[in-house]
Amino acid sequence: MEKIVLASGNAGKLKEFSQLFSGWQIAVLPQSEFVQEEAEETGLSFIENALIKARHASRASGLPALADDSGLAVDALGGAPGIYSARYAGAGASDADNNCKLLEALEGIPADRRGASFHCALAFVRTPEDPVPLVCTARWSGRILEHAAGDQGFGYDPLFFVESENMTSAQLPREVKNRLSHRAQAVKKFEQLWREQMLGE
Repeated sequence: MEKIVLASGNAGKLKEFSQLFSGWQIAVLPQSEFVQEEAEETGLSFIENALIKARHASRASGLPALADDSGLAVDALGGAPGIYSARYAGAGASDADNNCKLLEALEGIPADRRGASFHCALAFVRTPEDPVPLVCTARWSGRILEHAAGDQGFGYDPLFFVESENMTSAQLPREVKNRLSHRAQAVKKFEQLWREQMLGE
């Protein structure tokens, strides 16, 4: 079975990726098995940061590595929090801290101007210096509610309203979220690239 390292220490992401890869002949190992230090995310886009993290994990483990960089872009805030989604309220901020800051930033903004989208960039490298990484991106559109709803998921999920399902991401059944989410869409694209380029299908 192929082994790859997932370049993340985020428990929520690790859980989601384990579910999304459950049908593959791939053993997904957490980066923490090889290194505790996280990569310094110095990029200015989700793609740049995903590549930085993937190369860091591959260098530490000696194995191929997959990294995800994702976040929320809110139209009324000029795309913020964007690449700073996980630390929107400051270094070490909790999900509750970030959600609180987002609600404060959107205070007084009407529902029709609270459009937002989750973005995910996936980067896979065979080696730390891989010159032709596999990269794919995906977007999931919705809007930000004035109050949190639901207790599933993590991050901004309780505030992210999915119009097609008439509920927040945090209220979606797991199997539905694993079909619709930005991360699920990106993994689906990655699987196609993987099969074409790695397996020659």
